[in-house]
Formats: sequence, structure tokens, C-alpha cells
Amino acid sequence: MDEEMSNRKAIIASYAGGPNLLDEAIAGLTAAELDIAESSGRWTIRQIVHHVVDGDDIWKSFIKQATGNPGSRFYLQWYWELPQEEWVARWGYASRAIEPSLTLFLANRVHIVQLLQEIPAAWEQTMLIKWPKGDEQEVSVAWVVEMQSQHVLGHAEDIRRTRQVQGF
Repeated sequence: MDEEMSNRKAIIASYAGGPNLLDEAIAGLTAAELDIAESSGRWTIRQIVHHVVDGDDIWKSFIKQATGNPGSRFYLQWYWELPQEEWVARWGYASRAIEPSLTLFLANRVHIVQLLQEIPAAWEQTMLIKWPKGDEQEVSVAWVVEMQSQHVLGHAEDIRRTRQVQGF
């Protein structure tokens, strides 16, 4: 039990640190540098930032729904029906300022961390998700929190690699 609580605290700490990871990855970049990609055909840093934040916002809804209505179904078919590139275009990732997204990212993470700390039972709550290929799975809040922690970590690394490749 103590190991489980320790692991939970570590995952929540990692989740809470997501905005700092993203801030560190983009620190010092100019507006022009935000619009550079690692290579042709890849997303720009600006697009990566918006992708991370919008994904986080979507999965925040899962956490809230699972906490308020455990055992229900979480529908993402509307999102999965289109390829990622279509969302990049529809949601204006290439031209939008990143500051409002970064503000939302921090607010969402602080909000969810508070929820998880104040309602410990939220961690175990689950919902059914129908994945893009049609299979259904019972998914826990804990799984989503850890998945979203890894998501920002991976994309922060993408940004650092882009900076390294592009020399800034």
C-alpha cells in the first residue's frame, strides 16, 4: 500500500510538472523560432505546444467525467474521426499565439492535481472508451494521468530535439 501511494504521488508530481517541462523546452524562443520544425513535414514547435495543450484539455474532461460519473462511457469518436493534421488546421495551430494555451495548460493541471488530492478515490475511477479501431476498454483516471504525463514529456523532448537540430 505504501509503495502504491508513493507511486501515485510520483505520477501526480510528474503530471503537475508538465507545464514547467513545456515552459523549459520553449524558454527563450522567438516567435519566428516557434514556427520552425525539426524537418520538412514535421510539426512546428508552435503546433506541438497547441497539440499538447488541446490533448490535455480533452483528457481533463475524462478525469472530470470519471470522477463525477464513474463507469460511464467517454466518447472521443468526434476527435478520432479526423487525422491529427486536420485538427492542426481546424484549430489554427500554425498561427495562434501560444500564451493562452500555456495559461490553460497550467490552470488545467493545477485544477486536476487539486481534484486528485482532495478526492483520492478519483484515482481509481474508470470509464469505458471505444478506441479508434473499435475495441472497448475500461480506463482509469490513474492511467489517463500517467499517459498525459508521458505525453508532455515526449513532446518536450521533440521540442528540445528540434532546437538542437536547428541550432537554437
